[in-house]
Amino acid sequence: MKLNKEIRFLVGKRIFMRPILPQDLPYFVIWINDRETKELLGSYLPVTIKQEAQWIESLSEKDHTDIQLAIMTTDGNLIGSMGIHRIDWKNRTASTGAFIGDKNYWDKGYGTEAKMLLLDYAFNTLNLRKIYSSALEYNKRSIAYQMKCGYKIEGRRIQQQYKKGRYWDEVLTAVFKKDWLPIWKEYRRKYLR
Repeated sequence: MKLNKEIRFLVGKRIFMRPILPQDLPYFVIWINDRETKELLGSYLPVTIKQEAQWIESLSEKDHTDIQLAIMTTDGNLIGSMGIHRIDWKNRTASTGAFIGDKNYWDKGYGTEAKMLLLDYAFNTLNLRKIYSSALEYNKRSIAYQMKCGYKIEGRRIQQQYKKGRYWDEVLTAVFKKDWLPIWKEYRRKYLR
């Protein structure tokens, strides 16, 4: 999706992130209903245009515990979404979730760049201290990019979700600000200059 005047909330070298807009709806409906993408997410039922439109509309009604952003390439292509969820302001923790919906951008580092920008915002603007996430054990790509971003495996929920005809473990991951800061310094030096 190309836009002439983009909102650029978080800016990297190859991508920027902005709030999700109503015109993103057709892309999200296609992506969330894609068989391969669904297997990587928690979703398993079909999602209608009306349901996805209600989800996009609900983003503006959320309190300050959930931030969802669209991932755009610098040339204006919408490629996915990433968010900070369940922000606990007292304990300074939150979870993240992400997907690159446009498969032309899979395995090319766009998710890593988006995650690093989001972690910079979470740690250095929101002053959070720990970010956690999870992925099903067969989602090696998600686990690998989390590790690249400094996450460590904290545990597993054994046989947590049924997908592809069997039950799979959910791998629990997290990264602390203090452990992430040196990784961010090196990442910026190598990739964002």
